[in-house]
Amino acid sequence: MDEMKKRGIENEVKGKMKETEGKVRGDVGKATGDTSEHIKGRVEQAKGKVQKEFGKAERKA
Repeated sequence: MDEMKKRGIENEVKGKMKETEGKVRGDVGKATGDTSEHIKGRVEQAKGKVQKEFGKAERKA
């Protein structure tokens, strides 16, 4: 497996984990009425999605 595909898989996995953690954090913030945590969670979720999509692109390149 070449280095680019390996990095792509790593970014995909890390991005998915970050996306999931952000969703949970955002949901907990929303459920507890903590707007700051809700927003931080959604930002983390978006960052994870970007990283995951970047990984997919690396893997296909």
